[in-house]
Amino acid sequence: MEITKVLPDDCISLIISLTSPRDACRMALLSHAFNSIADSNAVWQMFLPLDYIHIISNSSSPPSLLSLPKKDLYFTLCYHPILTHNGDMKFQLEKESGKKWYMVGARALSIQWVDTPRHWTWISLPDSRFCRVAKLKNVGRLEIKGKVKLNTLSSNTNYEAYFVFKLVRDRYGFRHTPVELDVSIEGTAAGEVRSVILDPPRNMPQQAKERVDGWLEIEMGEFFNGFENDRTVEFSLREDHDDQPKRGLIVQGIELRPKHKNNR
Repeated sequence: MEITKVLPDDCISLIISLTSPRDACRMALLSHAFNSIADSNAVWQMFLPLDYIHIISNSSSPPSLLSLPKKDLYFTLCYHPILTHNGDMKFQLEKESGKKWYMVGARALSIQWVDTPRHWTWISLPDSRFCRVAKLKNVGRLEIKGKVKLNTLSSNTNYEAYFVFKLVRDRYGFRHTPVELDVSIEGTAAGEVRSVILDPPRNMPQQAKERVDGWLEIEMGEFFNGFENDRTVEFSLREDHDDQPKRGLIVQGIELRPKHKNNR
């Protein structure tokens, strides 16, 4: 006997909502009766973040986004990131789990000397979701820092932080001088400091990887967000061991995304 004839719809909805978005999509294929329940707002509401209304209402997206069926809204947020925090952060959902995924744009980062025109300039690039990215003109010492409240992210989740950048053709100062990357949670022991070369020679291992959007990314570190609280996760990139001139780095931001076993 088909389960939809034994259990009430709200009971089946609850069971499906305790699985995963992938499982819900599979169950929708079982039968017409299962399709209507597995695709229902009651199920997909549970896969959305608890604060999704607040996030969308405080974004640059039109209010009509909230009128979409919940399943459509879920996949819209997976495939079409939205800008939040006055356009300085990018938000989307991780498709497999519905976990929150943010990029902190360059304007929301603390970049040393970024407001000094002879050191940095703000430019627009068509392949960036942000209206402005930071381009390095000339510095001796480099420091980029940022932080995010843990209660902004999904709880009980392992996250990885990635520095997202480009290097222009006439870049200088990043081929042999390593930069230090660090990720740590406020009030805890300092995390591992990673030393990486952003622009290694071609005969050396390439630590940065090209993304599908054409930008480069390099892992800064990872952290576990146990429970939502008022502490912050802090991340930094610095090179302050010498005064060798550096130029040609374009900073889009730092991305915080859920880690899963296939991320490596």
